[in-house]
Amino acid sequence: MSSKETQKVLMAKIGAAHGVRGEVRVKPFGDDPLSFTDYGVLTTKDGKQSFEVVSARVQKTVVVTKFKEVTDRNRAEELNGTELYIDRDQLPETDEDEFYYSDLNGLDVKDPQGELLGKIVAVQDFGAGDLFEIRPKRGKTFYIPFTKEFVPTINLDSGFVVADLPEDYLSDEKPDPESSTDSPDR
Repeated sequence: MSSKETQKVLMAKIGAAHGVRGEVRVKPFGDDPLSFTDYGVLTTKDGKQSFEVVSARVQKTVVVTKFKEVTDRNRAEELNGTELYIDRDQLPETDEDEFYYSDLNGLDVKDPQGELLGKIVAVQDFGAGDLFEIRPKRGKTFYIPFTKEFVPTINLDSGFVVADLPEDYLSDEKPDPESSTDSPDR
């Protein structure tokens, strides 16, 4: 990937303070809740603040974390909402059909005929699997499932994905209940 500046990858986000000794609740991003502790020093996106993990323990949906630079509750409270990043080149290479979300953001989305549908602006998971959030040239963003059926081709080198959508997928029309064969009153 050719980029003038080093690409940053969001690893975690600091939440509320935990206790009085400077621990914070951290929301991790990734499959392993403790993976953000594996990369040494974490930074803010602008690189102006650095954080070194001293300890971390999983507690329900967060990771209670002690950073070397945070010694009291007041400093911990100031950091609520701070996003923690690493450089993209610190991550291991992916296998052939594996992707980091940060590599997919910004890619063009084309239909099978090569027509531009929009750009990927985010990869979301609301609990039912990964979804691409796509911003078209005009109109509201829309979502498509990140599955082999809907996204048969991903070409990182050329900067696009192919989305094979059902014919009426982007239609605003509601299905006609009269023509439904699944009518409850038989």
